[in-house]
Amino acid sequence: MNTGPVDPSALARRAALLADRTRATFCLALIDGRAWTAGELARHAGVAPSTASAHLDRLVAAGLLVTERQGRHRYVRLAGPDVARTVETLAAGIAPTPGPPSLRASRAAVRLAAARTCYDHLAGALGVALFDGLVADGLLTVDDGLALTADGRAWFDGLAGGLPRTGRPVVRACLDWTERRHHLAGAAGAALCRALFDRGWVERGRDRRSVRVTAAGHDALPARLTVTLPAR
Repeated sequence: MNTGPVDPSALARRAALLADRTRATFCLALIDGRAWTAGELARHAGVAPSTASAHLDRLVAAGLLVTERQGRHRYVRLAGPDVARTVETLAAGIAPTPGPPSLRASRAAVRLAAARTCYDHLAGALGVALFDGLVADGLLTVDDGLALTADGRAWFDGLAGGLPRTGRPVVRACLDWTERRHHLAGAAGAALCRALFDRGWVERGRDRRSVRVTAAGHDALPARLTVTLPAR
C-alpha cells in the first residue's frame, strides 16, 4: 500500500473515471468478480457497443479493469479486490434509489441485499451475519485492529484447508453498501466464500451477483458458527 503523499491531480483523474454513469454502471456490474464481455456490458448499461468500448478502454488504461481474450471475445473484469473495495465503499455512502420501477427490480434488490458477492467475498445480510458470527465465536477479533485469532486460523484450516499465502491482507473489513455495516474481505473473506461454494452451502442466485444459502448450508453453517442466516 502506498503511504506517501497523494498527488491531488492523480486523485482527481481517478475520481473522474467513476464520475460517469456508464463507467460507474460497468464497475458496479463487475463487482461480483466475474468477467463480462463488452457486448454484455453495453446491453446492461443501455449504450451502443462503440460507446461501451470507448469507456472500457479508458478504465483499462487507468488500471481499474483488466482484459483477457478467449477466441474472438474480449472479457473484462475488475483489476483486483482493492478496486472492488473502492466501488463498494463509494456505493455505501449513497442513499438507495427510492421506489424500484418494477416488481422484478424490487425482487432483485431484495435478493442482492440478502446475499451477494462483492468481488471474491460474501456481502449483504449474509456477509454481515458471517462477520458477526466470527466475532461472536472469538474467531475474529476487533479489539485491537481486525485480526484472526488462533482459534480463527484453526477454524479456517478445518473449513477451507487454510489460507493462501498472498500479498493481500489476511482480513479486511469492507463496508457493506446495503447493510451499512462490515462484512469480511481479504484473503480470509475470499477463502470463506470459496469454501461455502465448494461445499455447496451457497450457490449463485437468479441474478449474476446474488447468491443464496442452500438447504445444506442452512443445516451446516449454524453448526459451525453462531450465525442467523437470511430466510430461504
